[in-house]
Amino acid sequence: MQLNQSFAKLQTSYLFRDIAQKTAAFRAANPSADVISLGIGDVTRPLPAACIAALHSAAEDMANAATFEGYPPAFGYDFLLTAIQRQDFAARGVELGLDEIFVNDGAKSDTANIGDLFGTDNTVAVCDPVYPVYVDANVMGGRGGDFDGKRWTKFVYLTCTPENGFLPELPAEHADVLCLCFPNNPTGAAIDRAGLKRFVDWANEHGSIILYDAAYEAYITDDKPHSIYEIPGAKTCAIEFRSFSKTAGFTGVRCGYTVVPKELVRGGQSLNAMWARRQSTKFNGVSYITQRAAEAVYSPEGAAQCRETIAYYLGNARVIFDALSSVGIACWGAENSPYVWFRAPGGMTSWQLFDELLNKAQVVGTPGSGFGPAGEGFFRLTAFNTAEKTAQAVERLKKLFG
Repeated sequence: MQLNQSFAKLQTSYLFRDIAQKTAAFRAANPSADVISLGIGDVTRPLPAACIAALHSAAEDMANAATFEGYPPAFGYDFLLTAIQRQDFAARGVELGLDEIFVNDGAKSDTANIGDLFGTDNTVAVCDPVYPVYVDANVMGGRGGDFDGKRWTKFVYLTCTPENGFLPELPAEHADVLCLCFPNNPTGAAIDRAGLKRFVDWANEHGSIILYDAAYEAYITDDKPHSIYEIPGAKTCAIEFRSFSKTAGFTGVRCGYTVVPKELVRGGQSLNAMWARRQSTKFNGVSYITQRAAEAVYSPEGAAQCRETIAYYLGNARVIFDALSSVGIACWGAENSPYVWFRAPGGMTSWQLFDELLNKAQVVGTPGSGFGPAGEGFFRLTAFNTAEKTAQAVERLKKLFG
């Protein structure tokens, strides 16, 4: 038997699993400690009331033979696809067919699974720092090469630093696939139309494909684009991923969607048709109950409740940002993003700062080095805890750093 040896090349474990294990060990050794997590991007506020009502109603449907639903459509119910089409895209001047939208169980799944469409010889470009799933999934798919201690030899790295505003430059060498995420996880950077157009034009010129993660688009508060398809030419070069996790608190419910335009063709093959074939074979759809809850996000009540939740988390982000700034720490994010990215003080490494915060302040964050070599010396905090816990955490940070 031969196994996929690409798995053996992966680092020992996933970043957030390491954080969870370290935190659990600290709690076991210090059972009375009040540990506050500003680490993993999980939410704390309950689902919008409109979504809860839809869940209850859908559950009642499942209790009645006349309204019972069995296997869901592989690509999503028309009621949800239509809501997505009209409110996420048509409202922004973007025309999409229902058969270009594929409902899934969360953006993470599809950002990893999309690699099924690409051969192992394709070169992948990623931002550095970057959400680890883009890297790990492509390594699993045989597109990573070898790990040299800092980087994977087959990846093209687009370094993001304070000097370039954490916005990557265009690749200086050929890349078949380009992973972008805006607003960005982990840095919080958001890209404007002119910047995004440069990538769209580059991808079309080079026959490349952009994998565009827009999971945090609902946090945009200015005139930056929410979808890559707002940029002319994007339908011939881009696949977009969306999520209800941070928008409506669906981290425990699991729902998102992927857009694959029919105009996206490479080597004479439609990627829309390829993805439809892949999903109908490997994915069994999202439950009726879940999709009814997602549909409620687009109701007037649901939309208002989601906006309230997003404003709550953005308020937390501003509290963190202002607190760190007040003690002289350089930080980014908080605007258009639920993340605060900051430079580790005193020349500490990212993991040294993790230990410092956990042991001296009982605050958990995410080491920047876990997002790539350019993340070393930086740290990420999330705004997804409660306002009360966030306020307690920043007081501890100000005391520690002040």
